[in-house]
This record gives sequence, structure tokens and C-alpha cells, in this order.
Amino acid sequence: MKHLNKIASAFCAAALGMLALTSCEGGDLYKMDAPDWIAEKVDSIKQANTPEELVGMMDDYYPIGETDFSAPFWTLGKTYVVPAGKKWNAEFTLTVNPDNKYYKNFYIVLNSADMGTEYGVIRFDNDPSKNSEWGSNIDRSLVVANFGNASGTDDIDPSVQNMNGKITLTVERQDGGIYINFTNGTLSKSYIQNTPFPDAATSSQDICCRIGVEGSFVQFLTTNIEPIGGCTSKEDKQPVSMLLKNVPSEIQQGVALEEAMKNVTAMVTYEQDVIKEVTADQLVFNSIPDITDPGKKTLVVMYAKTTNGVAANKPIMASAEFEVVPSADKMTSLVLKTAPKRTNYYYYNSAAVSDVKDRTLVFDREGLELTATYEGGYTTSYNLDSLEYGNIKAQAGTQAVTLKAKNGKTVTVNVTVAESALKLHKMAEKDLGTEDCTAAWWSVFTKDVKVPAGETYQIDFTNYSSMANNWNNFVVILRNTNLQEYAVVRADYFGWGAGYDGNTNLLVGGYPKDWEGWNWDEWRVAMNGAKVSLYITNINNGTADVQAVIKGTDGTTYKLYYLNIKAVEPGDLNFSFTCDGSYLVF
Repeated sequence: MKHLNKIASAFCAAALGMLALTSCEGGDLYKMDAPDWIAEKVDSIKQANTPEELVGMMDDYYPIGETDFSAPFWTLGKTYVVPAGKKWNAEFTLTVNPDNKYYKNFYIVLNSADMGTEYGVIRFDNDPSKNSEWGSNIDRSLVVANFGNASGTDDIDPSVQNMNGKITLTVERQDGGIYINFTNGTLSKSYIQNTPFPDAATSSQDICCRIGVEGSFVQFLTTNIEPIGGCTSKEDKQPVSMLLKNVPSEIQQGVALEEAMKNVTAMVTYEQDVIKEVTADQLVFNSIPDITDPGKKTLVVMYAKTTNGVAANKPIMASAEFEVVPSADKMTSLVLKTAPKRTNYYYYNSAAVSDVKDRTLVFDREGLELTATYEGGYTTSYNLDSLEYGNIKAQAGTQAVTLKAKNGKTVTVNVTVAESALKLHKMAEKDLGTEDCTAAWWSVFTKDVKVPAGETYQIDFTNYSSMANNWNNFVVILRNTNLQEYAVVRADYFGWGAGYDGNTNLLVGGYPKDWEGWNWDEWRVAMNGAKVSLYITNINNGTADVQAVIKGTDGTTYKLYYLNIKAVEPGDLNFSFTCDGSYLVF
């Protein structure tokens, strides 16, 4: 995943037929005194994707991810335990996301037998400058591939479509070492290590393997090792239950039920816990009572097909609530029933945002209720999703927010904006990571610090970096007390999470403006020893800001900001730092 830009990598793969019996980074992996099994693997790689001979294969037919490519990072399949001296073979089909993001393919996660230690992750793509594999136990120099990916603007690389097709996976353990190979018959990527993982208790310890996806789809097919929980047969399966998705909360009076529900889908669970998404054209819809008159209704949905699409032994049912409302032009009045839960907002302007013009805050409509009345006297709560309203200026004072309905009727809500109180916070930790900047991704963390609503915490620290990659610097995590992440943001103008991805109000920037003329090579050097003042603001409107003023070792002051990070619970905003090939001194 782009988010887990982990280990510095150096591309060392040439065409398979041109591989020499030497390590690509000068190691002894392919020396003549290497174990026989290593030499055999090198020979097999040189034979340009000679198919692995698969024996003892069993059906294990299940999906990983979603066919609409909506699966988030860390969507994982079953767990397969590979003992020392054994080989795991598996087959599955891979469908890569059509958006051509280089990291949206599949990866293998390697864990200890008790799942307490993550040895590392290896992904199918092979980008020398990105994060095609990561983990403190993974040595990038031991990767061999017959292809490379070079992502351009917005991580786009059309060549990732070449990864599509039937994948054969091999995980073989010999003499304490491990051999991993992915191939679709054209592209091949291998990881060959002749020693145990450094964090493994013993070389004989079992290794747990899982296949994962992000924004892609895998249909698992066969395996020679039975997974934990057992295999899923390919035979036709009966439906057991379903969960409805995308049911509209309201539909307009006069619209046919099938038309109103055309975007509804159902996640159907079949026997053996096989799950598949079913579209509206395969579902039967009914309304109780019917949709002739306005009012609350119960949607009853029926599905009666097996995994192979034939008639099921008996149908399954699911239901949801919705409302029929008159058309907008029939509305006679719109009034405020309940004011929003929070109407006091806060902001903080550090030097990082000195160049931001006309800065705005997001209107928080939590708790807001409006009552709409229509011709004939029908009264109901107005659907807030159809409201139009502007954002709020980040300046002190009372401001009126005008909420406009589809038919032009308006309601006004007042909010009060004030400058946030600033608190200089000293972290409990003296430092984070290791002085040699070898701390692996997501391996060390500071204790969580809670930021009260309306306050800004300033944290001063020195950032040291391995300088290998842009992301080998400080990383800030915003989350709640249950460790559910709102967002994760890095020093190099990049982030992710529920409050980051798809956030139309998010502002990300700093110096130089819009990255024009940016020299990453110089910036990486300047970040090693940089003095950072970082500001985290709880705006009390369901959003948070992260700002940083960074004094580089080159004498340049760098600015960084992430404004209007959403999905934040104002009463439960915590932050923590982590490292990635970096070292922080507080």
C-alpha cells in the first residue's frame, strides 16, 4: 500500500534470462557455496518462468476483496501455516484496479506461528523507489524480478495491468531459509533468503501466510495446505443470509420502486461462509405498505440463487426502512427543529498556514434536525444530505450559516468561531526509534495524547532520517481511544485514513506552494536533524488540523499543513507519533 512506504529499496532485477549467479546488491546469496536448494531456485528463475509443478492441490474457492475494487488496505484472506521443510503452493486469479495505482494488487503477509510477530510483507509490484515490500525482517536486496514498475504522477503506472491473470504462489522453507515466488506466467517476482528471519524464535518455527489486497480483487482457487478453518469447496452453494447496501433513506413520491432501488446491492453469504456481492437486477423488491402515499415504508428484498446462479432450494430475505416523500416543489415550509450539537468552532494559525488565503472551517451538522411540511399537510424530517450550505470563515466572531433546501427554502444557524488556546506539550518519551534510523514501519509508537475540543497542542522535536526515502521521517497518527484511526499523515505531504481519503474539504500543502520547483533530494538531507514545531488542533466540529513548521539543516524553513481532517469525534481525539526509518528526539 502507498501508505506503508516502508523499507528503502534498490531495484536489482533484470530480465530473467539474463540473471547472473550473483546477488543484485553484492551479497553472497548466489555464491557457489550457497545451499543446493538456493542454486536450484536460481536455476529455475533463469528458465524464464518455468511453471511450478503443483501436487496435492485442493479446492479453496473464496474471494479476497470486492469486485468493485473498494476493498481497503489490509483486506486479508485465510491463514495458511507453512512448517519448516515444507512447501505451500496456491493458485488464484488477480484483477487489478483499472485506476492503475501501482500498489493496488496483492501482497503476502508473513507472521510467526502465534501471529504475535509480523516478519514482513511482500507485494507483487516491483518499484525501486516505493514500498513493494516492507518489514524489519525483509531484505530488499534478496528480491529478484523480471519486471519493474515506475509510478508517475499520482502513483499511476498502466503497466500494472500486466499483473492480471492466474497467479501461482510458492512459499518454500528449506534449511531455515525461505523462497517466495509470484508468477502469472509472464511476470515473476521472487524473494530468496537462505537464513531464518531475524525475529524468528527458531528456524523450525511455523510461518503463517496470508494473501491481502487493497483496491483489487483476488479469487482464490486452490492450495496444497489446508488453511486454518478449512478449505472452501468450489461446488455450488446455497444462500444463507444477506446484508443490504446503498438503500436510500428516502425516495420521491411517484418514482417506481425498481427505479428507486436500482443502486441497491446485497452482500450474500452462502454455505461455507462464501460471500459475494449481488446487484439490484438479481434481487426482488417489495414495499410494505406500498409506495403510493408518503410515509415510512419497509423494503423487503428477496434473493433466490446459488453461487452458480441457479434456483436456490429456498429464498433468503432481508429488510430495510425508507421513506416516501413528496417532490421538493410541494414543500410549503422548512423550519429548524433541533440546532446542531456543536456551534462553537476553533482554529489556530501557525506560520505553516501563513500563505493560505480565505481559510474556511467545515459546518458540523451533527444533531441538526429540520422539519419539512408539504402540500396536504404531510410533515417529516428533512434529509440533510440534500441541503446546500457554505463553509465558515476561519476568523473570530459569530457567523450565520444559511442552509438551503432543493426548492430554495432556507434556514439559518449561527455559529461562533474563536482562536484556539495553545498548549506547549512535552511528550512522555525522550525519543522514539533508534539513533541509526533503522526503526521499521509501524513498529514503535509514543503513548497517545488526548487533545481536548477547542485546544491546540504544540510539540517540539528534532527529526532524524535515514534519508533513503521521502517517507523516512516523522509520522503522526490521529485516532480515538480504541485505536480507530481518523488519519495518518507524514512529513512529505502524504496521508490516508477515514478522515483523509475522499475528503473534499481537506487542504494539504506547505512550502513550496503546490510543490512547484520541489527538490526532494535536497529536502531529504535537510530533514536529517531538522527542528520541528508541530501543531494539532481539535476544531470541535468533527475535524482536526495538523500543522508543522520545520527548520531544515539547510537553513530553509519548510511549512506543512493538513487542514479539515474529517471523521473526528471531538471528545475523543488522540495523537501519537511513529517512525519509519527515522528517529525523533523530544
